[in-house]
Amino acid sequence: MPLVIRTQQLSRREGLAKIRLLTGRDLRPMADQYSIPVWKNGLKNKGWAGQVIERYLGLAQNSLQAPDFGSWELKVVSLRKAPDGSMRVKESMAITMIEPAEIVANRFEDSHLYDKLRSMIVVARIFASVEDASSILHSAAEFDLDNPAIYKQVQDDYDQIRGIIRANGIQSLTGGAGEYVQARTKGRGHGSTSHAFYARPLFVAHILNLHKLAIMPRIWSGPAERSDDGALDSGNDPLAG
Repeated sequence: MPLVIRTQQLSRREGLAKIRLLTGRDLRPMADQYSIPVWKNGLKNKGWAGQVIERYLGLAQNSLQAPDFGSWELKVVSLRKAPDGSMRVKESMAITMIEPAEIVANRFEDSHLYDKLRSMIVVARIFASVEDASSILHSAAEFDLDNPAIYKQVQDDYDQIRGIIRANGIQSLTGGAGEYVQARTKGRGHGSTSHAFYARPLFVAHILNLHKLAIMPRIWSGPAERSDDGALDSGNDPLAG
């Protein structure tokens, strides 16, 4: 049975509860179950884990700039295990593509960046190797851009980047601007000309509350079952009890 698109029907609370049922589960076999390629023609599909979660929640793949589930956005980031055993954010988190005309025309509160950040679920998976033969779901956290100090800093970052684009054009961006959010090239190779907003690792760590979650989850390797709508069902998960 085909998956049902529930973009406007799944609340963030429901989405978070369903994602947390996957804690400790390997996402890699789920990619195979959903026919989502991790590698194709020798190139990695860098968004495969996010596509797995979207399909699990019943969302068809899309590249729209609007939040994934209507009122909230879904992001997936990678964690790596540090020598002391703690989990660290592996890299910055892509937020949304930059359209120079849109940035110049809009204040932060009217921007796609704000739409993406104002209400999110961020899922953390464990990076094991470049091959991504295995990747355990570590945790998931809600985030709202409602802390005044954080809102102000992100707004300042946007305004700084906006000013650079206005004064010198998008090609003058280097990635150095912005304390929590930076703007840099996106895509393969150093010749890429497209740009995107990224959350710096320290900002991602704040979103995930890693100081509270700096442990490995229990690993569960039981098979996921499909529910009536075609989504993988994590019912009777021993981790949930």
